[in-house]
Amino acid sequence: MENGKNKSPIFALIDCNNFFVSCQRVFDPSLEGKPVVVLSSNDGVVVARSNEAKAIGIPMGAPAFKYRQMFRQYRVIQFSANFEIYGDISRRITQLLTTITPKIEVYSVDESFLDLSELEIKDYEAWGKTVRSMVLKWVGVPVSIGIAPTKTLAKLATERTKKEPSLGGALSLVDAGQENLDKHFLAIKVEDVWGVGRRLAPKLRAAGLSTAFDLSKISPALGRKLIGSVHGDQLVRELNGQSCLPLEPPESVRKSVARTRTFGEDTTDFAVLEAAIANFATQAAFRLRREDLLTKKTALFISSNRNKPNYRRLSAEADLAVPTADTGILIAALVNKLKTIFDPRVEYHRAGVLLSDFIPASAVQTDFFGVLNPKKHGRSTKRMQAVDEVNARYGKSRIHFAAEDLGNKWEPKHSLRSPRYTSHWDELPIVKIK
Repeated sequence: MENGKNKSPIFALIDCNNFFVSCQRVFDPSLEGKPVVVLSSNDGVVVARSNEAKAIGIPMGAPAFKYRQMFRQYRVIQFSANFEIYGDISRRITQLLTTITPKIEVYSVDESFLDLSELEIKDYEAWGKTVRSMVLKWVGVPVSIGIAPTKTLAKLATERTKKEPSLGGALSLVDAGQENLDKHFLAIKVEDVWGVGRRLAPKLRAAGLSTAFDLSKISPALGRKLIGSVHGDQLVRELNGQSCLPLEPPESVRKSVARTRTFGEDTTDFAVLEAAIANFATQAAFRLRREDLLTKKTALFISSNRNKPNYRRLSAEADLAVPTADTGILIAALVNKLKTIFDPRVEYHRAGVLLSDFIPASAVQTDFFGVLNPKKHGRSTKRMQAVDEVNARYGKSRIHFAAEDLGNKWEPKHSLRSPRYTSHWDELPIVKIK
């Protein structure tokens, strides 16, 4: 049967290698071959490592202050996390992949599953290497590609390509044969199997299962017992080539939008908290407008440092009489709630905003009691459209609400952040031709 007519599931997982570090290297090729780490927003812990940094023993999640000596000894290059750059490059990769097939599941910022079942592909590994070259050429980020009849096997194949450079960045387990499958299974630790992780690994090891090979040989019933319910059953079946996890379609309507941050320094200043809440509300409202949604419920929380004595976490929520995506209305509602829970005796360390209970912007209707004023709602919509258009043209936050400028002590530390090359006009890279 020709592959194009074969409807049996075939999945490809495209996984960006050391994604945050690779994004930094797109704009600074001199980083190639050097140990590089990316630190969390407050420069506290390591959230990404180059292969060279892994090789000298820097673990994921390493507290930066404990590894300063190692950083100096091995001349490790450090960057503060630059999420604007990472998000933009992730979107570019997704756009490129959708030109291959619209059947795509964006699993995370650096991983996407593709459904290849309806594509005419004669040699999956050759196809994978072609796609890898295409992403590297057009975006600049190296990827690993695993292809298999189940998502779990595709994930396993991707892990093998990362650890085996001789595979050339792409591995197909389609029609691989049991002997070939077993060879790859034996090379994968049980904790590295998708869906197991380090929490379940000790229990499986205690049962004598130390590799993906061992896990693939148990019965689905035992998988249920050891791992739990449907998940354990499906995991075993997926390892044996039976697809149980279909491609997940994007949500037709998002359930919530949250924006949270740990502060750069603790504060007792209400104005600083107000500025933080206003900034979070601005980001969340923009996301709503971009997806043509309106919210009917807002919530916020403020908290002290849970690692210090007398931890406090305060929260409040408000139902909106009229669904909205107007930044000013949301800031006002949230700041009014902030006033009801603020305690000046607490040193605040973290805060967040949550919007929920959405409806499509096109579905808003006048109500029986006349709470919704159509003219007022129309003016609000046009005002926000104008703000978004100006900011898109002249730079993020070119027009913003005054409350956002009341204090900046909440802003995460990012003293080592690279320029935001693709999202800020004044940070565009400068090229000099001699």
